[in-house]
Amino acid sequence: MSIAVLIPCYNESQTIEKVVRDFRAALPEADIYVYDNNSKDGTDEIARAAGAIVRYERKQGKGNVIRTMFREIDADCYLMIDGDDTYPAENARTMVDLVLNEGADMVVGDRLSSTYFTENKRQFHNAGNKTVRKLVNRLFHGNVTDIMTGYRAFSPLFVKTFPVLSTGFEIETEMTIHALNKNMNLAEVPVGYRDRPEGSVSKLNTVTDGVKVLKTIAILYKNYKPLQFFGIIAIVFFLLTLAIFLPMVYLYFVTGEVPHGLSLIASGFLFLAGVLSFICGLILNTIVGQNRQNFEMTINMFDLLLKQEDIGGSERRNSERK
Repeated sequence: MSIAVLIPCYNESQTIEKVVRDFRAALPEADIYVYDNNSKDGTDEIARAAGAIVRYERKQGKGNVIRTMFREIDADCYLMIDGDDTYPAENARTMVDLVLNEGADMVVGDRLSSTYFTENKRQFHNAGNKTVRKLVNRLFHGNVTDIMTGYRAFSPLFVKTFPVLSTGFEIETEMTIHALNKNMNLAEVPVGYRDRPEGSVSKLNTVTDGVKVLKTIAILYKNYKPLQFFGIIAIVFFLLTLAIFLPMVYLYFVTGEVPHGLSLIASGFLFLAGVLSFICGLILNTIVGQNRQNFEMTINMFDLLLKQEDIGGSERRNSERK
């Protein structure tokens, strides 16, 4: 069984050597890949000297790096880890085993159940993690403890069927929502967390990247659950229609006149907007349902190809023995 450790990096010269050596010790059979994302501090050379396979992604952003890693690397299990030495390597074997032996498609390294809130000194990050967790679990009917962790293990099925749309740090949220929406096998492992060492600077901007994460949740909610999304918009339009129309009906029965003709016209347009929103939701929901069917067929074909490859490999090994 082949294991690939994937480390996206941008200016992590202070910590990358330790991360590579720690995961080499934890998973000696694994290939460790460091993808350098335009670092200016010699991260790539340090990683190469530590024994990592170094590759490059010139388009800036963590999402762009992960898209390239998933496309280029083939393995039976993928372990993704940040290069900032905030995650311990001792959980790596457990996470990998869940993929290789227990059939998990994505294993989430759960920081929030252990030391994250005491180690992390940025309170806005703590509040942001809680907010995102509540939103994603409520909107996508999940029960995931840590939505935004960068410590994850994946099966080939997840990696090769995950359409990476994000370019930055919102990629972890997108991964979690994809797994929930596609009903993939999800597992969680509580992992320790330690804050960055002194002198190591986080690339995550609390406000800018936080807004991007919330925007990603809204877009994926629209894409994956269009009937609910546009249904909410339709309800808002209908409520506005009633708020304008009912007082006019009351005044009409009292005075016998319609006092505000423009308000009546506005309420009509709001009602039509609500109807159109609901119809859009119905149409898009049908398309999403068809896409889910196509995705399930793709998974079945993927499983069939893997089985054929395993059978072919076994036959070749048997013939070599003979």
